[in-house]
Amino acid sequence: MGSISPDYVFSVMDRLEEEYPERNSLLNYENPYQLMVAVSLSAQTTDAGVNRVSPELFRLWPDPASLSGADIGELEDVIHSLGFYHQKARNLIAAARMLEEVFGGEVPRDMDALVSLPGIGRKSANVIRAHLWNLPGIIVDTHFGRVCRRLGFTSEKSPEKLEKEIGALIPEERHLAFSMTANYHGRRYCMSRKPDCRNCPLSDICPKTGVPSREQS
Repeated sequence: MGSISPDYVFSVMDRLEEEYPERNSLLNYENPYQLMVAVSLSAQTTDAGVNRVSPELFRLWPDPASLSGADIGELEDVIHSLGFYHQKARNLIAAARMLEEVFGGEVPRDMDALVSLPGIGRKSANVIRAHLWNLPGIIVDTHFGRVCRRLGFTSEKSPEKLEKEIGALIPEERHLAFSMTANYHGRRYCMSRKPDCRNCPLSDICPKTGVPSREQS
């Protein structure tokens, strides 16, 4: 990628933050353990789907100690609707055991420690670190990557390379806000197949469209 104007980057961030003032996690949780479980379950399914099954899961297994001893068949029955439930159940029990045996029953803050947990990759770890402790980190998913490429922020498709490149472009104190607002933007306007460029709040500055913005039309 060539050099990107800081004014352009900040204009994009400011507009997205104005468009999406609510930037809390889409997953329901009450403590670090619950967020770790919810994030692990959210792979290749919807946050709404996770929120439907998590109350029963947390009722049956309210902490790492109880989950570490869960009957895998019973756990699979609870999360069956999410898909990939065999692997997810194995990961959850193994991660709970690691929390108990290695981390004293607490969800660790360190990136390397988090990604050592079964079912937790860098995206999941950044979600946990950002929402629990406001630590810097870019949360990369398909919506986020698509928006960043269309905006000309990156040409990368590798999640780790994209995370590094965007992380260097965006000030650390705005990592979470940009991660969340770019994700929301990919869901509301910048969809994969039929982006709603005419109503998009970035249409007048986005290099991928020449249509007037909603303010100009």
